[in-house]
Amino acid sequence: MLSTRRVRSEHRPAPKQTGDRVGKQKQDWVRLVADRLRTESGSALLLVGVAVFALLWANSPWSESYVHLWETHAAVGIGDFRIDMSLHHWVNDGFMVIFFFLIGLEVRQEFAVGSLRDRRQALVPIVAGVAGVVLPALIYLAIAGREAPEAWGAVIGTDTAFLLGALALVGPKMSSQLRVFLLTLTVVDDFLAVSIIGIVYTESVQWMPLAVAVVCLVLLFLLARANEWRSTPYIVIIVVLWAATLLSGVHPSLAGMAAGLLIPASDPDREDVVRAKRLFRDFWQSPRADAARNVRLGLAKSISVNERLHEVLLSPVALFIVPVFALANAGVDLRGGMLGNALTSPVTWGVVAGLVLGKFGGIALGSWIAVRAGLGSLPQGVGMGSVFGGAALSGIGFTMSLLIISLALEGEVAGQAIVGVFIAMVLSWVIGWLTFTFARVKMNETTADLPTTLSRPVDPERDHMLGDPDAQVTIVEYLDFECPFCARATGMWQDLGEHFSDGGARYVVRHLPLEDYHPHAFQAAIASEAAANQGKFWEMHNLLFANQERLDAQYLRGYAEEIGLDLERFDADMLDETLPQRIRADMQSAIDSGARGTPTFFLGETRHSGAHDARTLIATIEAQRKELAIRRRS
Repeated sequence: MLSTRRVRSEHRPAPKQTGDRVGKQKQDWVRLVADRLRTESGSALLLVGVAVFALLWANSPWSESYVHLWETHAAVGIGDFRIDMSLHHWVNDGFMVIFFFLIGLEVRQEFAVGSLRDRRQALVPIVAGVAGVVLPALIYLAIAGREAPEAWGAVIGTDTAFLLGALALVGPKMSSQLRVFLLTLTVVDDFLAVSIIGIVYTESVQWMPLAVAVVCLVLLFLLARANEWRSTPYIVIIVVLWAATLLSGVHPSLAGMAAGLLIPASDPDREDVVRAKRLFRDFWQSPRADAARNVRLGLAKSISVNERLHEVLLSPVALFIVPVFALANAGVDLRGGMLGNALTSPVTWGVVAGLVLGKFGGIALGSWIAVRAGLGSLPQGVGMGSVFGGAALSGIGFTMSLLIISLALEGEVAGQAIVGVFIAMVLSWVIGWLTFTFARVKMNETTADLPTTLSRPVDPERDHMLGDPDAQVTIVEYLDFECPFCARATGMWQDLGEHFSDGGARYVVRHLPLEDYHPHAFQAAIASEAAANQGKFWEMHNLLFANQERLDAQYLRGYAEEIGLDLERFDADMLDETLPQRIRADMQSAIDSGARGTPTFFLGETRHSGAHDARTLIATIEAQRKELAIRRRS
């Protein structure tokens, strides 16, 4: 009996290993699909799939179940307070508020730390966005103003998810600069569209709930002014705000957008990051539950409430809320002559013309006029052909269009407008693809991005370098001595130096003082070059980073004395015109290489994008070395 058990035991691992292997393959497949859906192109294809499914369901023998599902009522209540709505209204007036709240968060981010902070950079997409709202509305009213004038708002919005997904599929392979331009444009577009929804499509107003909503907005404003970093108080007030707005009769989308605009956004503060690092060290030394809680709170405090909420909501909105909205609103019964009537209806073609021609013409013309008038400039690397391609894709209205149609129209006319939205989506996609192809072939616009190659090769005689000058791996950092996250401040290079301890890497720094944000950075860079003239660049480099809060001219001479420089020579070098010229040359090489902020890293001659922590950089470098070894062997 024992030997039998032993034999069975010896034979059990084989099928178990096979089962484990199959299970792991399934997990890998699920993970791969999930990762794909989280991409911009994946989420766009998901929306297309859901919309097609809704159409098929609504035109199938089971179409009644589609209608009955969304007419099913659901209620929530506390005591005598009760909100009772159909599932269709829960989706449009409940779930979609989270979508508009996310838009509000993005607008606030753009104004605080993004592209809308720079007036000259933001003015062209702002003008284009406004023109892309006005012209479509005028075209729609000219075609369908007699039949359904109230639906003019259906052509003013662009579906950002669809736009970016289509751009990833038919646009240039490298298009991050065009993407930023289009995002700025859609921020303006969405802001105007949501404002119009809240103002134009509000039928009646209940003043008491509206007063409660106003109080909630004031409380959100006061929380932001008080620098409240916890997200819970904001969430509680936003839930009350939604309920009050819903009861007031104003469409809740406006409350969602307004709430998002009031959530504070900012870049991480260096002191908060350092504090979080100390808390993690405490947990490392004593892994207790209270220490873990302190780490979580410290990490949360180092990131703005806006960014944390945006990160939490982005995937649920893209993968659940918007697809459910598409499922609830895209199902149009085209039977019984409905499709034929739609194809001959002014409402259908008013929507098509407004979205396809109006968006393309408004955005393209608005961009061209703004540039020609000198109001601003296009982002570096973005040509007018690429802007025209993005303008064509902006005719994909989908989410905004379907929502406004559900508010403005009913019955067969609503179905005709929805058919127009689908036709416009297909035409915009095709015209965008043709426009990008033309721009690539005829205008030589192969990319719409910043340069990615180091414009000036590393020169051991000129550049400041650590490590073996002949090393195979080169890390170039463009830095700013007031930048709180540059390499010496974070200790990144120490980790890289330990990993490549065999002398296989060299570290080079170049100057990129951001004078608009860091008033003392340029003078500090001059001080480092004055120290370099006496062979002590790195000593001054370390001291400047150690004293980032004290970089005024009165302190720089003290640092020179501290590291033992000849002070008379240092004073003379600080007035030498060649040192600012050297720094300006570094800054120009940064611009020519596509660097716009600090720190920016180049691994070899290629600009690194994404996280710049030591582990990420090491992994990227090791991947490059493996690829290089494979090429050499082949």
